[in-house]
Amino acid sequence: MSEEFEPPAGGGGTGRPKGLLEQMEELMAALNADLSALDADLSATGAALRSVPPGAEDGTT
Repeated sequence: MSEEFEPPAGGGGTGRPKGLLEQMEELMAALNADLSALDADLSATGAALRSVPPGAEDGTT
């Protein structure tokens, strides 16, 4: 779960509490953003590892 996520006080200032569906949609959006960032990090790491010659990471070449 995202560390930046803080539920707004008082239902987001709309004068009514948020419904369960609205809360779930917000949580899903936050989860999707976190998963997209993780995917980008893993893709960058995978690309960096693919550019290293075999055996170079352990110093055997």
